[in-house]
This record gives sequence, C-alpha cells and structure tokens, in this order.
Amino acid sequence: MPIPVYAFTGFLESGKTKFIQETLEDPRFNDGTRTLLLVMEEGEEEYHADTYPHNCVYQEVVDDLDELTAEALEAMVQKYHARRVVAELNGMRLAGEFYEKMPEDWQIAQEVMFADSTTILSYNANMRQLVVDKLTGAEMVVFNRMALGADVMPFHKLARAVNRRIDIVYDFVDGSTQFDEIEDPLPFDINAPVIEIKDEDYALFYRDITEEPKKYDKKTVRFKGQVAKLKREKVGMFAPGRFVMTCCEADITFMGIPCRWPGAEKLEARSYVMVEATVSVRYHNLYRGVGPILTATSVTPAPPAEQDVVTF
Repeated sequence: MPIPVYAFTGFLESGKTKFIQETLEDPRFNDGTRTLLLVMEEGEEEYHADTYPHNCVYQEVVDDLDELTAEALEAMVQKYHARRVVAELNGMRLAGEFYEKMPEDWQIAQEVMFADSTTILSYNANMRQLVVDKLTGAEMVVFNRMALGADVMPFHKLARAVNRRIDIVYDFVDGSTQFDEIEDPLPFDINAPVIEIKDEDYALFYRDITEEPKKYDKKTVRFKGQVAKLKREKVGMFAPGRFVMTCCEADITFMGIPCRWPGAEKLEARSYVMVEATVSVRYHNLYRGVGPILTATSVTPAPPAEQDVVTF
C-alpha cells in the first residue's frame, strides 16, 4: 500500500516547523493515523507532541541526508507501523536529494514551500538554484511575515516565473492571510489563427504547452528553434527547441518539442529554423507520458536568435 508523503520545504526559520506543528495539532489532519515525522533541519522552533489530539506521531531526526538510505526510511516506517510521512526538508539541500532516497512505495501527496518575505528575495539573488528547486515542485508557496500594505508583486513574479500553476498565499504580520489572485496573461495570443512566439518568449511557451497541452490541441504555432535529433526516431522526426536557463548558468537545459517533418534527418543539428506546425496531444517517450507533438507545415532556415539561451 502506498505511503503518502507530505513534504514541507523552505529555508531555516521560514515557518515550516510552526505550520507542521499546527497541522499536527489539527484533529482534521491528525485523526489517529500513525505518522512518521522526519525532521531534516532544526531551528529555534520545536515540536510539542503533548499538544497533539492523538499520540500517533513518531519523530525521527535526520542529521546527515547523504547517509540516509531507502532501507533506513523503510525501517522507520516498519518500526512505528506508520501509514504516512510528514517531512520537514533541509532548505540548503535540493528536494530531489531526499526524493531519490525514498522507498518505492512512498508517494508525494503534497509539497508546500514556506518563505520569509524579509529574506527570500535576497536568497533568490544569491542562492537561486535552491529557491527555484523548491518553487518548481511545490503546489503552494506561503510568503509569511509580510508587512501590512506591502507590495506583493515581487513575490508573485518570483513564484510564477518558475511555476505558473503554484498557489500563492501571503501571511501578514497581523495574522491575516491573502490568496494571490493576480492573473498572468501570456505574452502571445493563444487564440490567434497562428500563435506567434517571439524568441524571448520561448521558455514561457514551452512551459505552458507542456503543462497544459490540451489547450493547444489542433492549433497552429510558429516559432524559431534549434534543431535537435531524436535518438529513437531519426527519420521524419526532430525536436525544435531552445536552450533554457532555469535558475543559473550551471543549470541550462535544451527544451524541445517532438516534430514530424519529412526529411528531418537532413536538418543540421543545432541549426536555427523557423517552424510552423499544428499541435496534437499524444504519448511520446520524450515526456514519458502524454504531451504536445508538432506536425510541421513548414521548416525554413532562420538566422540565429540574439540570445542563444532564454530564461523564464
């Protein structure tokens, strides 16, 4: 039977422990289900088991993530007969470092990020890879310690630049909360007969079409991309795309979309082309699931983009 994992991310003193403590005090969550509480980062806040409505939470402190193994985690579950896991992750480590060590039957049920509004913009400037990592996987981010009347736009832009689907909550110093309701219009017209993608907007286009491919189904798109060859489909298929920097110069990834085109095998790898194509949605091994597939109506040589690497 799968073990659901509730993961809480954020930097030290960002409010993770306080929120988890309040969650475990809530009888709607703590209904008697045996719960393993994994603590991978200890700050000033502490957990107080005597305030829980049920005596069914079992805390384990993980001092060294590098030495943690799936077998050790499985042993903890067996030791306490736990049916679920609540994990407070270390803010100075990538979330994936923990996820890669989870036993096969552990499944992420929810991931929430907490951010101190007084420090997160500075962290983003100096440790962007860690900030992007947490925002990428989170379903929701809570910006706490917000001053009354503070401008929320910098925090909104920070979150949505990385994850367009993330829910954003602002927690103010007077105890009030506010859900983010700012709409983010796309920089291109998705209802146009031909959706024209500017060079600088490719990263946003790629993320949107791969996150919500069905809204592009049967539509026509036009964009400039570099030619990438597919290992498994060398004839009649290629993947036009761009190199995208997700957080820093050390994290640049090519993001291409599988595309049908007769004679694709004759295209020169990494050359720039202008692609006009219709979109369909189906399974492809590049996505390991369903995603957008292009059928090109024209592929023509194009001058290189001004910037070889684009960002969100």
